[in-house]
Amino acid sequence: MLSFISLDGVMQAPGGPDEDTSGGFQYGGWTVPYGDDLSGTLLVKQMSGLYDLLLGRKTYDIFAAYWPQRTGAIADPFNKATKYVVSASAPKLTWEKSLLIDGNVVAKLKELKQQDGPMLQVHGSGSLIQTLLKNDLVDELWLKIFPVTLGTGKRLFAEGTVPAAFELMESQTSPSGVIFANYKRSGRVKTGSFD
Repeated sequence: MLSFISLDGVMQAPGGPDEDTSGGFQYGGWTVPYGDDLSGTLLVKQMSGLYDLLLGRKTYDIFAAYWPQRTGAIADPFNKATKYVVSASAPKLTWEKSLLIDGNVVAKLKELKQQDGPMLQVHGSGSLIQTLLKNDLVDELWLKIFPVTLGTGKRLFAEGTVPAAFELMESQTSPSGVIFANYKRSGRVKTGSFD
């Protein structure tokens, strides 16, 4: 799962003012001022290669309106990937290689994870991420943590997240202060005492 988050855990509308204004969110595009060369290089590295996409319908609609008309280091893998779209409605899936996941979503996602194939990357998709976190379906977190607090907005870790331990696999900080931190699932939460 790849997510852009603020210091206070907000993931809503990182890319632009009109991306997601639900709930009266006024800070769309909050990641843009922190762009720098290292951040660009690290993003291209994470989004290059072979993978499929697992997307919620709203994120799918945003991506499908933008990426099919683009080419390049990020657009080419996006366009080649199979797009698994989780939705309770019956959206028109116009982007090439798009498949609907509906009905018993959790069971279908568990089946999908068991199949041989490329890694599944989740981008955006706030509601879908909550389903994944509540059902312990997240193997890795690739977080981009921005040096800003937003106070309001959709949060990455909302109520219902299953307690889980993660191991830091890699981290880097950009000149603008963005922390790129990659975590891998490492079992249950351990507790102890300082006594």
